Amino acid sequence: MDDSLTICARRKTNKFREYSMVIRYRPLGAAMALAFSGVLPALAETQVLDTVVVKANRETPLPAAAGSLDAGAVAARRAFVSDTAQLLDDVPGMSFYGSGGVSSLPVIRGLNDDRIGIRIDGMDLTSACGNHMNPPLSYIAPANVARATVVAGITPVSLGGDSIAGSIIIDSKTPAFAKAGEAPLYGGSISAYYRSNGHASGGSVAAQAATENLAISYTGSIATSDNYKSGSGTEVKSSEYEAQNHAISLAAQGDGNLVVANLGYQHIPYQGFPNARMDMVNNDAFFANLRYEGQFDWGKLEARAYYQHTEHEMNFLATKRYMGPGMQSADMPMNTDGKNLGFVVKGDIMLSERDTLRVGTEFHGFRLDDWWPATSMTGMAAMMMGPGTFQNINDGKRDRAGLFAEWEARWDSQWSTLLGARYEHVKMDTGTVQPYSSTSMMQMADQRAARAFNAEDRERNDNNVDLTALLRFTPDANSTYEGGYARKTRSPNLYERYTWAPGAMAMSMNGWFGDGNGYVGDIDLKPEVAHTISATASWHDAAKREWNFAVTPYLTYVDNYIDVLRCPTSLGGACTAANQTVANNFVYLQFANQDARLYGVDLSGRLPLGSSAFGTFTGRGVVGYVRGTNRDTGDNLYHMMPLNAKLALDHRLEQWSNSLEFQLVAAKNDVQAVRNELETAGYALLNLRTAYEWKHVRLDAGIENLLDKNYDLPLGGAYLGERPFAWGSNVAGMGRSAYVGMTLKF
Repeated sequence: MDDSLTICARRKTNKFREYSMVIRYRPLGAAMALAFSGVLPALAETQVLDTVVVKANRETPLPAAAGSLDAGAVAARRAFVSDTAQLLDDVPGMSFYGSGGVSSLPVIRGLNDDRIGIRIDGMDLTSACGNHMNPPLSYIAPANVARATVVAGITPVSLGGDSIAGSIIIDSKTPAFAKAGEAPLYGGSISAYYRSNGHASGGSVAAQAATENLAISYTGSIATSDNYKSGSGTEVKSSEYEAQNHAISLAAQGDGNLVVANLGYQHIPYQGFPNARMDMVNNDAFFANLRYEGQFDWGKLEARAYYQHTEHEMNFLATKRYMGPGMQSADMPMNTDGKNLGFVVKGDIMLSERDTLRVGTEFHGFRLDDWWPATSMTGMAAMMMGPGTFQNINDGKRDRAGLFAEWEARWDSQWSTLLGARYEHVKMDTGTVQPYSSTSMMQMADQRAARAFNAEDRERNDNNVDLTALLRFTPDANSTYEGGYARKTRSPNLYERYTWAPGAMAMSMNGWFGDGNGYVGDIDLKPEVAHTISATASWHDAAKREWNFAVTPYLTYVDNYIDVLRCPTSLGGACTAANQTVANNFVYLQFANQDARLYGVDLSGRLPLGSSAFGTFTGRGVVGYVRGTNRDTGDNLYHMMPLNAKLALDHRLEQWSNSLEFQLVAAKNDVQAVRNELETAGYALLNLRTAYEWKHVRLDAGIENLLDKNYDLPLGGAYLGERPFAWGSNVAGMGRSAYVGMTLKF
């Protein structure tokens, strides 16, 4: 008989969390141990205990370069951020296309928007707008964000497909359950803020109640702002906004099972876009999201089903509506209706102490109608935009069905691997279309294009394969080295494939790039296939709390990258011979498959600088560089963020914290010629922040752009905030803005 005392435990790592303890308690072994310890007389009777096994499933492993924000980090930013995408500003590799005040388009290492897999509480959402004014991250308010994670480049296949840049995973606040045997849990918070530039203001209310097995919570928020001013004091028109968000979460747990139902509603009555020809004049969205998690002897099962519906309207706000003295105000309604429907079922199977297998299936369906009623203007405008309804996308369909398998192995205390494969079938189709008029001589190019489009077989099917291989080496408690390869695939979106009209007006209304140019699709576009290799070297303290430094170089080749060419003259309409060569005006472009290369490096670090009676001081920083080129044409890729850095000096004294931030951005000189992209000058900004926390109150204050620097946003695009639209100006960044915010918890 084996009389022994055995204790086995696995420590927690940043790759996965697993707690496994086996205790075998035998009489002889216990007696010998106690005899040697000199305490045997204290235990005259020895009890035999059963074997106890405590396990928790491993979480999906994330690359070492992944960045994340917990609830505390998110709370510290809410006083000066109303745009959920901007919460990620300090994450290595992240930048943002300037857009509406609550609708920035995220960029990971030079790859933007639809090239990023974005999950909001597991929901895969698609922008329902030809200008992408309602991107996925705009559907959740910062007040409802509990955790955010960014995985760049080499993304585990279990986190999703149909993306080549990486993943952004946003988790909302979920109800907390009362502890077993304790009284019901009640709580909530009230927050408010004010910012001087644009007279921005807003607030949120949260409340929750829970027993040991049932919980409910509510979060509501509002954010408003007038047009902001640049460092020169100039008003940046069409930058105003208002957004309202409401979310309810219901949860139940018991016997290792968890069910969570989330319901939400968003109302944006208006949002200006200073780099677009149109503005948002209404956006209503509703979603329902049901999730199940179950813990079993073999591992974990997760299932999710969701539905989201958006009704979106574009037109002109005041500064774009005005056409000049004695002229009629412009009016050009554009309506969009989008529906997302999906489900995910996946299991984490603990094959052994070393091996975990993740398998799953997923479906995402998207439906889109995009139609433009006739203008109320008269004269020539009515002849161009009437008398009927223009159908831009009619009954558009985009369905993805996928399967994936992922094997994680921890070979010993130093080496671990992750291998994954994913297959997806993407089916796209759309109905017949029509221009504003079938007889107007001014719409002949659109009439001809509509006939050709309607006569074509419009169904397209793509078979996409993703592969991921990741190797991690942890030689000691203070260093981690990781490298890997990923093959990622993204099919074109509905606008890239199915926008069909070559007329100047129609082309100018399609395009989410903020450049003022016009776009037409190509029904025969192929999926983008990205091959990425990257490596990360990270050094840190054993607990990974005090200091760290990480460097991540990367290289990505994209086959069939969806870029643009000047639209061919064979399309007619705005696709003229002059359009082929113009270099100092807006142009008309067609999406086209080409090959691209991107490379760069991300640096990040944190270092304690000392402590005294005046508190502790810490330095931190993030540096990013990316370079993108079109391998077919030799041109630069569009909107590559120039070399940039954010350096900060943090101070903390008990509950009081302060930060002095320096934001440095180099000049953007590597611009894209085919789009007539404008250069921007380098700049440096200084931000000052302070916060104090009591038990139930948090107070934030600060000044952004303390020196009131005047600068242009490198990814802000062309300034189209007011009529007449003129080529040659960038969107200016925000000037000095003082802010104050307060949160009361109860």
